[in-house]
Amino acid sequence: MISNVLNTLDTTRPQAIENLKSFLRIPSISTDPDRAGDVQHCADWLAQQLVESGLSAQVLPTGGHPVVLARNAHVPGRPTVLLYGHYDVQPAEPLEQWLSPAFEPTIRSGAIYARGAVDDKGQVWAHVEALRAWQRHGGIPINITMLVEGEEEIGSAHLADFMRDHRGALAADIALISDTDQFARGVPAIVYGLRGLAYMEVTITAADHDLHSGLYGGAVPNPANILCEVLATLHDENGRVNIPGFYEDVAPLTDAERAMWASLPFDEPAFKQELALETLCGEEGFSTVERRWARPTCDINGLTSGYQGPGAKTVIASKASAKVSMRLVPNQDPAKIEAAFTRAIRERCPANVTVEVVSHHGAEPVLIPLDSPAVKLAAEALQVGFGHPAVFIREGGSIPVVSLIRRILGIDSLLVGFGLTDDRVHAPNEKFDLNCFYNGARTAATLYAKLAGLK
Repeated sequence: MISNVLNTLDTTRPQAIENLKSFLRIPSISTDPDRAGDVQHCADWLAQQLVESGLSAQVLPTGGHPVVLARNAHVPGRPTVLLYGHYDVQPAEPLEQWLSPAFEPTIRSGAIYARGAVDDKGQVWAHVEALRAWQRHGGIPINITMLVEGEEEIGSAHLADFMRDHRGALAADIALISDTDQFARGVPAIVYGLRGLAYMEVTITAADHDLHSGLYGGAVPNPANILCEVLATLHDENGRVNIPGFYEDVAPLTDAERAMWASLPFDEPAFKQELALETLCGEEGFSTVERRWARPTCDINGLTSGYQGPGAKTVIASKASAKVSMRLVPNQDPAKIEAAFTRAIRERCPANVTVEVVSHHGAEPVLIPLDSPAVKLAAEALQVGFGHPAVFIREGGSIPVVSLIRRILGIDSLLVGFGLTDDRVHAPNEKFDLNCFYNGARTAATLYAKLAGLK
């Protein structure tokens, strides 16, 4: 049966691309209030497409943008898979840097270029095409529930409540998510670990208004100077984060993992060249891959203070602020790290300023057992879909829905993504390689068949 399904996918590629283009033309930018109608239209359009693919589908409201919830006819005794994705996209700005308009999908050099091409519309659509191919041959051999949200790009603020309210409808044996990358072109990957996140903002205030730096300089506290001095204490000379208790819960890398990652075809000189960097840096004693995937970090993401317009303005700003993200690894608790960060900042600021520390959002780190039967089945499906053995990797970023699914629904997730690291996610000229799209659909179709044997 699976060979017939795969043959159908191969023979319907031109129509699959036209379908994907229709999806990508909808400017479903969740962060822009002026695009709320487009977001709603995208949800309605997707639900109709899923109905045409043999599923029942609903567009359900949340406190923000709607969720598309769809399912096939569930048969008792078959494994149930929760397929998660998102239909919302990032803003397209800066528009002038796109070689073709962001919402006019264009094919160049074997890839489709558009906002959302790979994050996450293209990867969602690979699954839809797999479902359609199976529909021509009697339907997929598992129970499937699709949850496609419209707020992933703005933090999924209403997803937890939605999942709690629909816990029964979302019950499954495992979740499946395609919103990650391959390790490299031609090297498909299963992501079994994600870093968590603690995102903080620090604001230091002194005088109640900006001051002339000539009349007051040297006699009053300067929030910008103080903030820079405090932020400079967050790392030691060996690249370690200098916050008391920061490392006490960090799960160490195993020798087996370090050996597995060392065998990956990672080209460090090419990595530096791609970023136009002469040298790399980080915590001593770890490789670049280990630092990116399995070690915690602390990075300043933004600094704001004083005059930043053209020319000069001699001013001591009344306040200064910084946004700081900390990527966390297994066993670290975002709430505990937030508290430790807050204590450290407050203790290192002088008494003659006011300090405010705010937590914006966090995510728990995730680690999925490599000996899971579902992971083995996913590796077999990737071998069929891409014609190359899969590798097992962690990823440095955070996908908060994975920890939400585990906490609320009590199940693990399979992270089987089809993108490439150079797809320019969130940047101008985002793309999805067409071979990756086709192979992703073949992988999805095969995985449905494999998961039918999940015990």
